[in-house]
Amino acid sequence: MLKVWYKSVIILVVAFTLCTCIDPYSPKLAGYTSLLVVDGLITDANTSCSVKLSRTFQEQNFTSYNVSDATVFLSDDAGTVNNLNYNGNGIYKTDSLLFRGTVGRTYVLHILTHEGEVYESEPCFMQSVPEIDNVYYAKDQVIINNGTQTQDGVSIYLDSKEGGANQYYRWAFNETWKFKVPDPKKFNYINDSVIIPILSAKEYCWKNKNSDNILIHSIYSGESTSILKEPIFFIAADKSDRLLLQYSILVKQYSISKKEYDFWNNLKQINESGGDIFAKQPFTVISNIHNTNNSNERVLGYFQVSAVKQKRKNISFSEILKWNLQFYRYPCERIEKEPKDYPSSFGQPPTTWDQVYSIFCITSDYYFVEPRYISGTSKLEKLIFARPECANCELTGTQKKPDFWVDLN
Repeated sequence: MLKVWYKSVIILVVAFTLCTCIDPYSPKLAGYTSLLVVDGLITDANTSCSVKLSRTFQEQNFTSYNVSDATVFLSDDAGTVNNLNYNGNGIYKTDSLLFRGTVGRTYVLHILTHEGEVYESEPCFMQSVPEIDNVYYAKDQVIINNGTQTQDGVSIYLDSKEGGANQYYRWAFNETWKFKVPDPKKFNYINDSVIIPILSAKEYCWKNKNSDNILIHSIYSGESTSILKEPIFFIAADKSDRLLLQYSILVKQYSISKKEYDFWNNLKQINESGGDIFAKQPFTVISNIHNTNNSNERVLGYFQVSAVKQKRKNISFSEILKWNLQFYRYPCERIEKEPKDYPSSFGQPPTTWDQVYSIFCITSDYYFVEPRYISGTSKLEKLIFARPECANCELTGTQKKPDFWVDLN
């Protein structure tokens, strides 16, 4: 969710540095030189919890840096203190063997910076959260480009059990999908007589992406506390390779307070405004973290505390093939060449296979992927080349199979 913080900061800065059609206007915001950004989430899951700290500045060229020298710890209403250890990239983590959030407890986040500034969160109560009943999908169509076009794809939905006193929810998800590059590199070219097969081509890989959408829901007085067909994510079938082999989504459900709901709701409105200087400005987004010595200092972000429930859904290509969707096509060009394609100048020796190879793999940034031989012979007919991203899946993914992955097809 840190991308959401940064996007909001960018909108804040840009809104006050936009140029009009006549003269540029770059006002300075009083009291705003450097803002602490806090992205923290504590749950009852049996895993390490993390807090990410960074700072951003009031500059037209927006920059930020990670805070690596702070002391970070948690305290609860039972008097227990748990330290968070620095793990790099501005991330501080709890020890999963020593700390696990407990429903019914109240937690406070404490941050002591290298400069001696002390920050604390408001006390945050860990609420229980109901189980997710079902995560499922259906063919869907959305309207895009200001209502002028439609886009076909697959929508992911969620049903949840009744939550009793729970009124406010937030969801996050993690996507994983398997993909195949169109022209995997299967051979190494030495010369026209020595072309060696590669034992393990980088053909199949997995991609992984965390959600950066703000997904929240409020239940008003008198409404049923169960949640039905809550939209989680729409996948445009022709815009990415998510659905071409197998796709998996892990949805996490949190129960949040009214104040945290308002925080996310305001942040969502800012992000959707597009940063128009005449649109609603982000002054109402209030953090629950403050500087204990300077109540006027603004802090970005929110310290989140909630129990969590999660559920995974897998989608195979064969399951959605029946819907006749227009699926994604890789923007890849398969180039097949031979010496005849490069006639030599008068009086010069003919072009060689080595020179053809050099044109694409030495002079240009292409991969040699495989040879083609004249049918029934060992005589070369063509050398086949492709762009790197079309030949090596590890350039955009990883060949390490996720621990949870089970192939459905």
